[in-house]
Amino acid sequence: MTLAADTRPLPPSTPVASPSEHVLDNPVWAALTGPHRRFAETTGRAARYPTDVSPFTALADPADPTAWDDLAALVGPGAVTPVSGVPAPPDGWEILEAGQGVQLVDTALRAEPAPEAIRLGTDDVPEILELIALTKPGPFLPRTVELGAYLGIRHRGRLIAMAGERLRPPGWTEISAVCTDPAHQGRGLATRLVRAVAAGIRERGDTPFLHASAANTGAIRLYESIGFTLRRRSTFHLVRTPAHGAE
Repeated sequence: MTLAADTRPLPPSTPVASPSEHVLDNPVWAALTGPHRRFAETTGRAARYPTDVSPFTALADPADPTAWDDLAALVGPGAVTPVSGVPAPPDGWEILEAGQGVQLVDTALRAEPAPEAIRLGTDDVPEILELIALTKPGPFLPRTVELGAYLGIRHRGRLIAMAGERLRPPGWTEISAVCTDPAHQGRGLATRLVRAVAAGIRERGDTPFLHASAANTGAIRLYESIGFTLRRRSTFHLVRTPAHGAE
């Protein structure tokens, strides 16, 4: 849901669910070794999506130095890659960017179809990428649409809002790419699409969850107001692998 960033800290009273859903503590690894196994590119204890599908990489155990060595081998020397849910990379890795994120889970969302929503596919990718570039909800690549169901709303034939499915750890599906053209915000389009995507997720027996920047407290409060509960905070880094071995 594209909102202006609100950098005020989250209030201490914000509820945080008990971290009982351990699969969500390492959701990228759980997805790539589970329902999204067909996308996985792996080396030992590291995995990633194809680079035209998603930028995400994963470690079986972020505390295991061997997993970091495997990730370096997988992405190559001197390569830039995102990692999440880790306190810091090992020595030899360069941190280019760092930030805080939050994970929210569906606890009381009213899920329902949106009759005006259409299923988006590969033919819609150029228009999807235009909307993503305009609204910047997060990474979306030419084949991201293959990860799950993406729904959109059109106005006079033009795509103006969308949301869809990204990570799929066992039993869970992440709602992502939630965005609305600024000229059409304030009409509840994104909320309707979130409810509609959630309806499809629940229909197959999964539970919806999502991620947001911890700085965007406005979006977090909105998600909480429609039935999501803040489960955990995590750190994400954009890092460069050690350069040794590069020619």
